[in-house]
Amino acid sequence: MVVEAAELPSTSRAPTTTLQGWRSFVTSVAPTIDPLDPATLAAMSSSQRERYDEQRISYHSELVIVETSTVRSITNQGRLLMMLNQREISARRGLVVSGPWASGKTTAIKLLGKTHELLIRRKYPRQDRIPVVYITTPPKGSPRKLASEFANFLGLPQRPRQNVTDIADAVCQVLTDAKTDLVIVDEIHNLNLATSAGEDMSDHLKYFTEHMPATFVYAGINVENSGLFTGLRGRQISARSVLKTTGPFPFTDEWQALVATLENGLRLHDHEPGTLTAQAQHLHYRTGGSISSLSHLIRQAAIMAILTGTEKIDRELLNETSIDHAAESLAPRPATTTPSAR
Repeated sequence: MVVEAAELPSTSRAPTTTLQGWRSFVTSVAPTIDPLDPATLAAMSSSQRERYDEQRISYHSELVIVETSTVRSITNQGRLLMMLNQREISARRGLVVSGPWASGKTTAIKLLGKTHELLIRRKYPRQDRIPVVYITTPPKGSPRKLASEFANFLGLPQRPRQNVTDIADAVCQVLTDAKTDLVIVDEIHNLNLATSAGEDMSDHLKYFTEHMPATFVYAGINVENSGLFTGLRGRQISARSVLKTTGPFPFTDEWQALVATLENGLRLHDHEPGTLTAQAQHLHYRTGGSISSLSHLIRQAAIMAILTGTEKIDRELLNETSIDHAAESLAPRPATTTPSAR
């Protein structure tokens, strides 16, 4: 019996820096698909097979989110701080997540936010709360731009001549009424305390932390070396924050388990289980221990295996697959010819 392919999931998503986009992210469920047996595949028409392959490509474009020890540590620390801050009136402790680019910072803080919001929804199912706010620090920002990031997340109207205090007060009132208890500020390395604009924005961020009963979580690239903790303002941030760092994974049992988890998620018809696990050390060399690069490499190779009809990932395909420039610079690939899609 031929199985009709289901509708492909929509690829149009609002950004998570808006309330609509964030709520969509919180409720999103990764696509799933079961591989069909050979008899069913053989009975498919060409259009049915094309549709089925499109579904598998969509599935592999996300694959699985791997919960690493780093993610668990950041999630646990964030939830602990929220518990500690419940009765605090001021001087609430915050969390700073720092690390090199593509080291899982944004994934970790978003999963913290998603975990917390789902918990609040289960606890208060009939209340229209906004438990979590997610914004990014504007580059070359100003207090007005920072306040506007909060207002844009909430969809609050802004008038051209509205001053920054009015915007900030409106944001604080809405988030207090909505019982927001977690504010996530990404790209915090854009806040440069060595400039007057950065100092002004830091002061304004402190204004938000003192006028909202929420725990603030910040994430950025190597923030401990970017000046965030320097000077009077920096020392104050440092005194009120717990620092968690991310980075490349060493070649340990956890790395091998990460590879195995990703391999178990593959939906390729001719892939031999254990092939990627057996090449865990090579994958570590190719990616420099970066979980982001590893995910990119395996997902892209899986899609190429579908497009070319090989339906498996082997050493040759791994070496033919291009990944991010940072990883390629650490471990250049051998010269090969890229296979063509069928």
